[in-house]
Amino acid sequence: MAILGRRDFDVWGDDHLFDERRPGAAAWRPAARSASGHRGATITTPLFVPKEFHQQNPLYPLRFEPIYQYRLWGGRRLAGLLSAPLPGDGPIGEAWILSDRDDHASLVADGPLKGKTIKQLLEQSPLRLMGKLAGRFPRFPLLLKFLDVRERLSVQVHPPDAAAGLIPKGETGKTEAWVVLEDGPESRIYAGLKPSTTAESLRAAIASGTVEDHLASFVPNPGDSLLVRAGTVHSLNDVVVFEVQENSDVTFRLYDWEHVDPMTGQRRPLQVDEALACIDFNQVAIVPLPSVLEEMTPVLREKLIDCEHFGVWRIRGDSPFTVGAEGMPRVLVCLAGKGDLEHGGANYAFAKGDVVLLPAVVGACSCLPWGAVALLEISLPEGS
Repeated sequence: MAILGRRDFDVWGDDHLFDERRPGAAAWRPAARSASGHRGATITTPLFVPKEFHQQNPLYPLRFEPIYQYRLWGGRRLAGLLSAPLPGDGPIGEAWILSDRDDHASLVADGPLKGKTIKQLLEQSPLRLMGKLAGRFPRFPLLLKFLDVRERLSVQVHPPDAAAGLIPKGETGKTEAWVVLEDGPESRIYAGLKPSTTAESLRAAIASGTVEDHLASFVPNPGDSLLVRAGTVHSLNDVVVFEVQENSDVTFRLYDWEHVDPMTGQRRPLQVDEALACIDFNQVAIVPLPSVLEEMTPVLREKLIDCEHFGVWRIRGDSPFTVGAEGMPRVLVCLAGKGDLEHGGANYAFAKGDVVLLPAVVGACSCLPWGAVALLEISLPEGS
């Protein structure tokens, strides 16, 4: 497995990974799973692509290896969600399951493209990977993660695009969404501010350690979904969630619950001025979104999140069903069960914890469950 380091730069909050090589502060890539579960090997050639080019650069449902991240607030619960074993015995707070980041790039797990990054695929086959979205984004526009927040995540905020002066070159604003997978006895989600909270009162609360008094919060339940727009103050405690976000890694830490990083023996830096400058003080309490039932047969399909940056559906059932979209890429995340994706005369196996990118050239394909499954299907933004 590859061990990657972290770069210590104060602009970056909990999400950013540091370059400085030091023990324990690392990201881990587990060894790739055997591809023996993938039955068959025939992949059809799209009519608009020369056969020779396709043979050299096949595209098919692409499963990616997770990248595990040390976080002081993390736990060990991701071991029950992903098949790849967790490294060591320390706290693992994040599994980056689909990432087009130069510092931590997801690798294709199996098939002819094993070991390739999304960046390489975009460079080699932009039209077949992205379809109607080809050329609209400098990199893959979404970043997908599982989070195990055993102890309280820092109170933080991500800047909106309008705060251009606070966003480093090459980054964007960051809207994200969560789907709650597991709760614990101390579970709580903090999202938004209580009415009448101002920059002045929040700064005073940071100094006095009473920030929680100004945060809107609720006790989550498994299955809850939440849209957290850029500029929203937020935190998590004692939950496991799936997270989809804009592909940006900028976080400003407002308050850190007096955490001390055991790797350094130090408290982590805050970025109070930057955080206050990009908070939307009109964003009051955020609550779980109601799901929209779209179909009940052959499976239960619900729309959980619908915004300009991504869409998220939850699909549950045990009968064959269709996933993907013609001419557009989609991403699948398996939350429970296992099955096959059928494409071009070949079957591509998936299991709990797997993420699969469906290139645009794959389009809509059949999902063949091996019993009951639960999947998330994620759409990409159609604007640039």
